[in-house]
Amino acid sequence: MKLFPNLEAEMARSKITQAKLAEILGITPTTLSFKLNGKGTLSLKECVAIKKSVFPDKTLDYLFQTESEEGRCE
Repeated sequence: MKLFPNLEAEMARSKITQAKLAEILGITPTTLSFKLNGKGTLSLKECVAIKKSVFPDKTLDYLFQTESEEGRCE
């Protein structure tokens, strides 16, 4: 189950890989994958870093909108 469909859609449109996003955040691609798939939690700091570094024209609410409250940034 993908927690952040809007983030994934924007990554695809911009041709941004999970590996590149992980590099920006200073974490491993595996750790990022866990976080994006609900096996970990993205921190608010990480959410803000993704928005500022990669998608400055998008809102946090849009990028990290989820179907359930479990996937929200904390």
